[in-house]
Amino acid sequence: MIILRVLFTAAVVILPLAAAELPAFRVRPQTIDPAIQIGYGLAIADVDGDGKPDILLADARRIVWYRAPNWEKFVMAENLTPKDNVCIAARDLDGDGKAEVAVGAEWNPGDTVNSGAVFLLEAPADRTQRWTARKLPHEPTTHRMHWVRAGGGASYLAVLPLHGRGNKNGAGEGVEILGYEWPWRETSRPVALNAKLPPLHLTHNFELVRGEGAQAGEAFIVAAKEGLQAINATANRSKPVLVTSLAAGEVRRGSLPGGGAFFATIEPMHGHELAVYHGPPAPSASGADWTSQRALLNDKLAQGHGLATGDLLGVGSDQIVVGWRGGKPGDKVGLDLYAATVASGQNWKLHAHVDENKMACEDLKVADLNGDGKPDIVAAGRATKNVIIYWNETGK
Repeated sequence: MIILRVLFTAAVVILPLAAAELPAFRVRPQTIDPAIQIGYGLAIADVDGDGKPDILLADARRIVWYRAPNWEKFVMAENLTPKDNVCIAARDLDGDGKAEVAVGAEWNPGDTVNSGAVFLLEAPADRTQRWTARKLPHEPTTHRMHWVRAGGGASYLAVLPLHGRGNKNGAGEGVEILGYEWPWRETSRPVALNAKLPPLHLTHNFELVRGEGAQAGEAFIVAAKEGLQAINATANRSKPVLVTSLAAGEVRRGSLPGGGAFFATIEPMHGHELAVYHGPPAPSASGADWTSQRALLNDKLAQGHGLATGDLLGVGSDQIVVGWRGGKPGDKVGLDLYAATVASGQNWKLHAHVDENKMACEDLKVADLNGDGKPDIVAAGRATKNVIIYWNETGK
């Protein structure tokens, strides 16, 4: 059984501290694609098995990948459905060094009955050529997906819709999170991963987290209208672990300087607030609500839509990268880096502006793209129609 145990402690206070207490964050931006359509979803994985992480993008009409280290662009599939692609998942599941890829399409959040699509992309011998799309059953409003490691070495694809079937204005039936076994066979059928749990609505994104024990698989945290909820898909238990009760659109987990854990959120969906909930891992009662431990880092985001964590400063703990895409003409867009300034994680500050008005962030990821031991940032811009790598040159 996968059990997620998290405890949050004292409330966080944001205090301004001198920048010299943390290393200056230095990045070198490189635009690898100046002409995308929307850039709905990014993934980082080794596509061709050369040992280097590549970048994958679910753009409006095309699924593409950029091959490291020169970032040459290859089209994997296009025009899968009459409407846009919306999400992508890439991960090596069989240990051959090459990523398995799944995508979501037919994006129409206003149609909660007939929209949505899920495809496995089957690779050709030459992975720079077009891939074969294999359509799977789906729920309406397919929106986000992850390849998940289950206990015992098995893997499955978890697919998160935005709305429940037939929903109107974020109300009605709860979403049905589906799990697809891998390898997928003709006789395979998706299974509901949250069938016994209370209904969730506007489930905009979710984050993988480790289960307990050496043989445990992964669980996930869902950001929803009802707040953050930890879902133990394997046990499918009848009581959820409620992390917060405030509506959230994005969620990421990180590690604190003192060895504890935190969750960063953008609240609500497409929201204007960046928040943190923090504390050391410890047993917690199922259903405990830690909303009172919330720290507000920023309340002026213009449609926050990208979130990631990682140790970009090389200090042994994680920082937060947040991106926003703007909602109306004249809105400034960009990426910011926030850092904890004490080991307990009780104090945070805005540490650096990563991008100022050149990236209308639709999605972002943090990964070491060149093997120098420093996580880099890659982001896709909606209104700015670009994909940019922000090379981490901290310490140079």
